[in-house]
Amino acid sequence: MYSFNYYKKSFFSNDWKSGIAVFLVALPLCLGIALASGAPLFSGIVAGIVGGIVVGFFSSSHISVSGPAAGLTIIVAAAIKDLGSFEGFLVAVILAGIIQVIFGYFKGGRLSAFFPNAVIKGMLVAIGIVIILKQIPHALGDDRDYVGEFEFEQVDHLNTFTELIHSIIDFNYGAVFITLTCLFVMIFWNKLSEKFKSFQNVPSSLLAVGIGILFNELYRLYKPDFYLGNSSIHMVSVPIFNSFEELKNGIIRPDFSLLNHSKVYMTAAILAVVASLESLLSLEAADSLDTQGRISSGDKELVAQGFGNILSGILGGIPLTSVVVRTSANVYAQAKTRSSTIFHGVLLLVSVLFIPRILNIIPLASLAAVLLMVGYKLASPKVFKAVFYEGYSQFIPFIVTILVVVFKDLLWGIGVGTLVGILFVLRTNFKNAISIVKEGNTTSLSFNKDIYFMNKSQVKAALSSLHPGDKVSIDGNNAHFIDHDIFEILLDFKKKAAKQKISVDFKNIKKDRKININDISEN
Repeated sequence: MYSFNYYKKSFFSNDWKSGIAVFLVALPLCLGIALASGAPLFSGIVAGIVGGIVVGFFSSSHISVSGPAAGLTIIVAAAIKDLGSFEGFLVAVILAGIIQVIFGYFKGGRLSAFFPNAVIKGMLVAIGIVIILKQIPHALGDDRDYVGEFEFEQVDHLNTFTELIHSIIDFNYGAVFITLTCLFVMIFWNKLSEKFKSFQNVPSSLLAVGIGILFNELYRLYKPDFYLGNSSIHMVSVPIFNSFEELKNGIIRPDFSLLNHSKVYMTAAILAVVASLESLLSLEAADSLDTQGRISSGDKELVAQGFGNILSGILGGIPLTSVVVRTSANVYAQAKTRSSTIFHGVLLLVSVLFIPRILNIIPLASLAAVLLMVGYKLASPKVFKAVFYEGYSQFIPFIVTILVVVFKDLLWGIGVGTLVGILFVLRTNFKNAISIVKEGNTTSLSFNKDIYFMNKSQVKAALSSLHPGDKVSIDGNNAHFIDHDIFEILLDFKKKAAKQKISVDFKNIKKDRKININDISEN
């Protein structure tokens, strides 16, 4: 456990800057995901605030950041339509949170250990590539699709690549200039920060957004054709409340009368399973990114996510999960403790309450530049090179995960990548399970590990290659388990060996650790 003084020191030395960086990334994502889900815009902000402050406080990870997840948009949109109201959907969010808490208490977090490292690395790189592909249109001023869209096949019947082509053909000069300037400023500022400590006091992402606002305001005064503020689709669009009464009325309450509706429970179960899986995957990714090498508890994370979803549903927010994009932004901004996550949630709350009009003059092009930097760091060529040198058993699941995530979605990519990883594990076990050494007419057959029915062909081939007069030693000392099928093959061979004039010596060949083959009559 870390002391309060540790968090205080970490916050004032660095985590406040990381919190600002995450806030700038999270703000448009919260709004965009709510819009794509067919939910009120403010519900996305509510989920972001709860994900930052509440889940950030209870989470087992120091660097993971939670909020609305793009992977849930299709489920949320369909559920709202199916249940007939957003108020009814909020009941499902609360129930999903309760289910997640139960998952956590019953050690459901252990599921995260079943995903291979190559797949987690592939997921991170794939998300980086998707961020880059999806943010290029916003960088070019094509803001028809919401920030945070991750699906390859889009609702407007375009896909990621056809959208890129459309954006390149019809780009906006004002947006392009802002994006390129912001990218240059961040790269240059980060280089200076490495050499001069004083430059570290201002986050490069905050500086870039400030320059984006400045350039757009200069457009308004001196170059109206480039000005992006003439259309709200090019700008951050936070709901504005002119009084506390308006804010109070803007918070949608759950309709608990729908508790007698069976579809609410089905929706809650689906949300709980998908949100839990995404959170556990993101937690694994967060641990792999953590520069301090800390290991988080999946069980505790599920409980934290559950509490977060319960509160989000009560306050009128959409479901939340741990999210890789925000977590990555947090890590690359050099966050050390959970104080950065909590601070980003506080910033969301304060900014929406007190400075929504200032937020609404931020051009999306400047935020696209921030996200492009995050995407590049996730999908760095160094990662490809490192995994390639680990061997094809790691590289192929890694590449498969990337391709499926980019061309399908996150959960499909993880599923297919994990399946490919399992096939390589089985292949490796199959190859290394048995050692065969031949010297003249003497053959040594050694079981190096537990033997299963998949090794039948290998055992049969070794035994069938023996000739009359040969000697064979079959050693099972290193096998704690010998499958029934393998034991039957050896038993059958024992019965036939004498007739074929083959000398056989069985060493510790046991079935179920009890029945020794030497104790079984050859008849």
